[in-house]
Amino acid sequence: MFKCCYHSVFSTLSGAFILLTLSILPGTAQTIFPSAQAGNTGERRLNIYSSLDLEAAEPLIRDFQTRNRGISVHYHELQSLEIYERVLEESDEGSVTADIVISSAMDLQMKLANDGYAQKLKLANGGQWPKWANWRDTAIALTYEPSVLIYHKPSLSEADIPRTRAALTGLLERRSDALYGRVATYDIERAGVGFLFLARDAEHNRDLWGLVKAMGQAGVKLYSSSSAILERVADGRFAIGYNILGSYAAAWAQNNPTLGIVFPTDYTIVMSRIALVPNAASNPALGRLFMDYLMSFEGQSVMARQAKIPSLHPLVTGPNTAATLKQESGFQLRPISVSPGLLVYLDQVKRARFINKWNKTLQQR
Repeated sequence: MFKCCYHSVFSTLSGAFILLTLSILPGTAQTIFPSAQAGNTGERRLNIYSSLDLEAAEPLIRDFQTRNRGISVHYHELQSLEIYERVLEESDEGSVTADIVISSAMDLQMKLANDGYAQKLKLANGGQWPKWANWRDTAIALTYEPSVLIYHKPSLSEADIPRTRAALTGLLERRSDALYGRVATYDIERAGVGFLFLARDAEHNRDLWGLVKAMGQAGVKLYSSSSAILERVADGRFAIGYNILGSYAAAWAQNNPTLGIVFPTDYTIVMSRIALVPNAASNPALGRLFMDYLMSFEGQSVMARQAKIPSLHPLVTGPNTAATLKQESGFQLRPISVSPGLLVYLDQVKRARFINKWNKTLQQR
């Protein structure tokens, strides 16, 4: 179906592996991780569609291959909407699709599962999983990623650092001139996670639109990715970034000491990357095997310590884990449940109405 062309070949950390990166579609890429037994007639092939950056996915794939010899991995890094559309199209055409699908678009993943495009699994670690993170053994949350507020430390005094949304609204109203053009957040029309975070805000915060109005009056800048905001806050062009994915913020803060991170104390929304095994998977047994690995103590430990993404397993402790986040900020954390309730964000009429209110409120003077 897709025409592939050779793009690049490079050595990996282990001489036993060679990585091939092939362009599949404009803006997408497939990376092949041959098994240690490459060329063996018994080699099996695992196909993954994922929105997780290759850099973060690689340690998970390497560890999985070490534990499961003779499996090559074809990793397709795609945007979340592309993942949804490809699984839908390939399934409806009667062809095969990925063996496992991992995406940060919780609503789109839930729609695939709810509409019957995903398999019910016998999960080796299902008994340890929180109920809110597992929908009928079909759609499984793998991560625990808070939405945070970031700030440029030299630009704000300790007294000005906003710890709640009410404090942020007050700061923007009080210092609108000094902060004008130096506040940023997601463009909810282009960033799915941005829309999801703001929609959840509306459910938890009756004064949300006062905050949106204050951001508009402060000349808020809108971006489709968190990296663009993090870069500009870290170097001081911006003073504040709102509703930023905490896993990315923490990674940036390691190399940028000027970047501060706040878990809002009124409430902190937590999103998860959801995985599922499609009904039309080319090799569903391998998809289930990789799902079991991703939910295992070992896989979740690699996710937290090497991929630097907060893991969900209740027994994995230390930095970048749900256990530690709950210990430090448990009372304020609001995880988004994996349930059909997510489908409300895909209702086109409600979505258009919400976005229209967002745009009108930003423009109020």
